[in-house]
Amino acid sequence: MALYREFLEQSDFGSYEDYLKNFKIKVPENFNFAYDVCDRIAREEPDRLALRWIHPDGRRKDFTFADIKRESDKCANLLTKYGIGKGDIVMLVLMRHYQFWFVVMALHKIGAITLPATNQLMKKDIVYRAQSAGVKALIGTSYGTFASHMEEAEPECETLKVKMITGGPREGWVDFDAELAEQSEVWERPENLNTNEDITMMYFTSGTSGYPKMATHDYRYPLGHIQTAVYWQGCVDGGIHLTISETGWMKAIWGKLYGQWLAGSAVLAYDFDRFVPKDMLRIMSEEGVTTFCAPPTMYRFFLQEDLSQYDLSKIQRCAIAGEPLNPEVFNKWKEMTGHTLYEIFGQTELCVTVGTFPWMKICPGSMGKPSPQFDVDLVDDDGNSLPAGQVGEIVVRTRHGVPVGMFTGYYKDPERTAEVWHDDMYHTLDLAWRDEWGYFWYVGRKDDVIKSSGYRIGPFEVESALMEHPAVVETAVTGVPDPIRGQIVKATVVLAKGYEASDALKKELQDHVKRTTAPYKYPRVVEFVSELPKTISGKIRRVALREQDSKK
Repeated sequence: MALYREFLEQSDFGSYEDYLKNFKIKVPENFNFAYDVCDRIAREEPDRLALRWIHPDGRRKDFTFADIKRESDKCANLLTKYGIGKGDIVMLVLMRHYQFWFVVMALHKIGAITLPATNQLMKKDIVYRAQSAGVKALIGTSYGTFASHMEEAEPECETLKVKMITGGPREGWVDFDAELAEQSEVWERPENLNTNEDITMMYFTSGTSGYPKMATHDYRYPLGHIQTAVYWQGCVDGGIHLTISETGWMKAIWGKLYGQWLAGSAVLAYDFDRFVPKDMLRIMSEEGVTTFCAPPTMYRFFLQEDLSQYDLSKIQRCAIAGEPLNPEVFNKWKEMTGHTLYEIFGQTELCVTVGTFPWMKICPGSMGKPSPQFDVDLVDDDGNSLPAGQVGEIVVRTRHGVPVGMFTGYYKDPERTAEVWHDDMYHTLDLAWRDEWGYFWYVGRKDDVIKSSGYRIGPFEVESALMEHPAVVETAVTGVPDPIRGQIVKATVVLAKGYEASDALKKELQDHVKRTTAPYKYPRVVEFVSELPKTISGKIRRVALREQDSKK
C-alpha cells in the first residue's frame, strides 16, 4: 500500500526535468502522520509488515501495522497517565529498539514533541539537551551506561518530571515495558489536536563545531520524505529497507520511518551496538533487503570484506549519505557488487536538497542536481547567484514560503536562526560548484576551506585523491598555519590493513595526490593516526584537528 501517490499532484515522471517541474506535495489540513498514514494502513491492510526487529543475540520480532497501531495507542494512554500531553517535549534514547516506533507514533497521537538523542551522551551532554529543550519526560534504554549518566544529570535537569526505561526495571524509573502491557488498547483521535505548523519533532544537529542546535520540524515534515524514500532510496511497495543509523540521529527519520511507510516498504531495524561489517552484510543477505542506505565510512569497511560471500542480489538500490562520497568508494562498490551508489546532500534542517535521482546519469563524486522540493542556488558572500564553474555556498531560497520538509528554526534561539536564515535565504554553510550540465560538486564546509598562497583548496577533493590509494581507509584534510603561504594542506590518515606508517609511504601519498589533482593541492604535512576525532554521530571533526595543530 503505497500511500505517497495520494499526497502528490503527479507521482510518475519521465525525466529529471519533468520531476523538477512537476513534483509537488499536497498537504491535507491538520495532517498527522500517526493517524493519517500509520493507522490508515492498519485499518486497510492490518497484516502488512511495518517493522522487522533483529538483535545480534538472535532475538527477532515482526510488527504489522495493526501491531504498531495497537502498541502506539497503548503508549498514548501510558504517556497521558503520567501527565504528558500536547506541546510537551519528550526525549527518546532508544537506540534501535522497537519501542522507538511505538513511542514516536504515540507522541504524534497526543500532540507532544519528539526529541530523539543518542545513548552515547555523557552527563554534560544530557544536561545541555534537557535544559536547552525544557524536556518534561525521558524514555531511555537500560543498555550500557546511559541510565547511570542520566541519573547523574537528573539533579540539573530542572524541567524533567518523568523518566521511563525499557529493557527491565530500575529503581527510580518507570518500567516502560511492564506498564505499557497494562494499558488499554482504546484510543480516540482528539479533535483539533494539531495544525500543520505546530512543532512535532526536534533533532539536535551534529555539532561538528560548537554546541549542537535544535532544529524544529512541523507536522508537514513526514511528507517531505516522500522524495527521500521513493525517488532517492528507491523504496519499493512490499520491500524491506535498511538504513543503518541509530534513532538518535536525524538520518534514522530519513530511513526508518516516514518515507518508507509512505512508499509501502517495511523497515528493518538491526539493533546492534558495535558495527561489525560481516554481521551487517549477513543481515542484508539473509533478510533479503531490497533497498539500503549507509554513510560512506560503512561502505569503506564493507569493501575490506570478501563480498562474494554474501548474497546481495535482492538489493534494488544502494544509497549513501552523511558525508560526501569519494569517487573511489563509488567505483569499487560498483565493481564488486554491480550496484550504483545514489548520493544526496541534505542537512538536519532539510530533507534531500541536492541528489542523484532515477532519470539522471550518475557522475561519481557529484552530489547530483537540485531537488524539486527546494529552490537551491549557489551564491557568493554577497548573496549573488554564481555561474557554472565558480565555487559558492549552497543556499535554499524561501521567497515563496517555507517548503515542506524544511525546518522552522532553531528552538528558542532566534539569533542563531537569523544567522543562517535571513533575506529569504537559508545558508547551509557548505560550499560547492556547479558544472555546465547542472551537477553540483562538493568542496567543503565554509570553515574548512584552506587558503594557501592565494589558492582556495577544498578538503574534499584532496581527501578523494588520497582515498584512491589502497593504503588509505580514512582521511581528513585540514589547513595548518604557515608563515610563508598562510596555510598549508595537512592530511591526517588512517591506514588500511597491512600498511605501516613510514616516510616512504608519506612521500608516496604526496606524489599520488600530485598526479591525481592539481599539484599545489598536495598535502605538505601527512600524519598517520589510528582513528580520527568524530562527533557522536560519526562525522569527522576537522575543527578538533585544527585545534590540536594550533597547540603544537
